[in-house]
Amino acid sequence: MLELASKAFLTFFVVIDPVGVVPMFIALAGNRPRSEQVNIARKAILVAGGVILFFALVGGPLLEHLGISLEALRIAGGILLFRIAVDMVFAQWERETKEEQDEARERSDVSVFPLAIPLIAGPGTLASVLILAGESREVEGGLWVVLAMTAAVLVITYFLLRASSRLRFLLGRTGINVVTRVLGLLLAALAVQYVADGVRAFLA
Repeated sequence: MLELASKAFLTFFVVIDPVGVVPMFIALAGNRPRSEQVNIARKAILVAGGVILFFALVGGPLLEHLGISLEALRIAGGILLFRIAVDMVFAQWERETKEEQDEARERSDVSVFPLAIPLIAGPGTLASVLILAGESREVEGGLWVVLAMTAAVLVITYFLLRASSRLRFLLGRTGINVVTRVLGLLLAALAVQYVADGVRAFLA
């Protein structure tokens, strides 16, 4: 169970990248009053958590209904995560298009889009929760462990968003880029492991 917990926490921490979300949060809500920033951060985390919970509980039965095996999901998810990791390492990571960014700045409420989706609960996060939820079946109470680790990362993300101004001052743009690249490297290794596990299961 400890192994599953550590794997889930590391996976979600790397995929969600709480530090990397901070500059995007500042760009979208940095000029708003402090109280409004807190409300936006809270709503974004709650919406993202709801989406992730839905995929964790319903994703497995949905895959079975569609005839998609866990091994196929591991390979597909690993490829997707590797694509995200490469962009993180080479500083080309954009979780939304320029048109979406411009639209988001014009919206009065940016908590649901683009903060909750796709910045926090993006494709990589949803693929990861489906994979980990499938693996958790082999451990008693494993799904609750995965959900608890997800909640822990979301709580960390929430407090970092609340402290976004201080974090930007402490790390600077260079510091945030360094953290994002390191997390990208770890994510690439996790992605390769997902693909390897899926291929091994297919060949077994």
